[in-house]
Amino acid sequence: MAWEVLSAIGTIAFAVSGAIIAMEEEYDIFGVYLLGVVTAFGGGAIRNLLIGVPVSALWEQEFMFQLALISITIVFLFPHKTLGHWNRWGHFFDAIGLSAFAVQGALFAVELGLPVYAAVVAAVLTGSGGGMVRDLLAGRKPLVLKAEIYAVWAAIAGLLISIDVIRTDFMLYALFLAITSLRILSYTYKWKLPTRKILTTS
Repeated sequence: MAWEVLSAIGTIAFAVSGAIIAMEEEYDIFGVYLLGVVTAFGGGAIRNLLIGVPVSALWEQEFMFQLALISITIVFLFPHKTLGHWNRWGHFFDAIGLSAFAVQGALFAVELGLPVYAAVVAAVLTGSGGGMVRDLLAGRKPLVLKAEIYAVWAAIAGLLISIDVIRTDFMLYALFLAITSLRILSYTYKWKLPTRKILTTS
């Protein structure tokens, strides 16, 4: 049950995220739908490629595609005044998508009997892959590559699931809420990972 619920939550959140960024970049209606769908399913496609699952498995998710298209349509028809507040609550959708897909990706890897590191990679790629593709297509610097903490939360979710700390649906939902909250806090309070800049001498 948790698998389907988290898949639906992640699909809706990332479809909305991709559609709004497309409208910010003044894409036409085709571009809005394209970026929304790519954001919703890009992470899963990248994950499948790396862990040996046929990418064609994505086309079996008819209900998820319908959810994505409906979500994009609703956002496209929203009043402009509402969409103007995207900068205030847009990161909330991104955090939801990251968390839901990170948990879903880790569950997918564990179900296939893959080792711990593979589950962590699956969580990171499923959680952040669609957002990376979205940002690259929109000409933006991917969030996952910034100093601000982003994909680390997905990796933590993957680790906890792969070592069997999370055992029940209730615990999965609690993990989803915790990762979402941590992502929002890291954005709000500008938590950053250590960085090191190389200074070049002329």
